[in-house]
Amino acid sequence: MSGFEGSYLGANDRISDRAIMECKICWTPYEPDHGDDTRQVLPGTPFTALPDDWKCPNCDAPKEQFIVREDPGAPALLESRRIEERVALLTADFREIWNSTMRDVPLVNKVLSVEAVGFISHEGRALGVLISPWFMNLIALPAEGEDWSTLVPGAKEMIDFPSGRYEFIHNVREMVGGYKACSLFSPMGEFQNQMQARDVARAVMAELFNPENIAETDRAAEIRATREAEIAAAEAPAEAPAEAAEPTGTVEAPTRRQLLTGGLAAEPVAEPETGGAE
Repeated sequence: MSGFEGSYLGANDRISDRAIMECKICWTPYEPDHGDDTRQVLPGTPFTALPDDWKCPNCDAPKEQFIVREDPGAPALLESRRIEERVALLTADFREIWNSTMRDVPLVNKVLSVEAVGFISHEGRALGVLISPWFMNLIALPAEGEDWSTLVPGAKEMIDFPSGRYEFIHNVREMVGGYKACSLFSPMGEFQNQMQARDVARAVMAELFNPENIAETDRAAEIRATREAEIAAAEAPAEAPAEAAEPTGTVEAPTRRQLLTGGLAAEPVAEPETGGAE
C-alpha cells in the first residue's frame, strides 16, 4: 500500500484485510491466506485480527514492528474511506437541517433520526439510502473528480439500475455539495422506530440490483407524471395539523414496485427536500 511507511504500530485503518505484512527485523511475511501454524492462526485471518500478543514466528518481533509488503485490498479500502467521508458530510448536512429547521415542523416523526444506510460504491459513485424524520431517499453522490456543484436544484434525471430506470432530483447543499435523490417515503409517520426504517432501507438496496424487478419498474411516463404532481403539491400552501403525526400500527412490507419507484405506487406526497428543509 503506497504511502504506508515505517512500522505498523497498530494502524488498522491504513491496511486492508488482504494486506501482506513483513517483519522489518527478519523479513518474515505474514500472509492472511496462509495464517500462522505456529500460533494456530487459521488461514483467512487478517493481520489486523491477530491477537495483541502475536509475534513474528521467526524472530519474536512484536506485530507493531511489521511493515506492509503489499496490499491488494488498498484501492477498495481507499474508495471505502472516500465514501465514508462524503456520506459523513451528507448526514451532517441533514442533521443541521433537522436541528435548525425541521424539528418543530408538523408531520415529522420524532422517533426517527438522520442516518445513512447501505452506502456502496456503484460505478465509482457513492449510492445508498438516507433516512430522516421527514423522508427516506435513495441518494447518489459524485465520483472522485466529478463536480456536481453546478447541478440545478429540481432538475430531473433518469438513472438506470439492474432493476429498471428511476427518476432522481438534483440538489446542492452547503456541506455535501451536489447530490441526486430519488424519493422513497415521505412523510415518515408510519415507521415505529429507527430499526424498522433501517430494515426497509436495506431492502431497497437489495431490490435495486435485482434484475427480476425490471418489469415492475419500466414505467418512466407514470413516474414523471406522479413526480410532477408531487412538486405541485409541495408548491401549494401547506395546511399542516397542529400536532405532529403519531406513528401507528406497523409498516407493511412495500411491494417491489413501491420499493423501487420511491413509493410512487401510493398517493402523491410533497417532495421531501422542500417545505422548510432548504
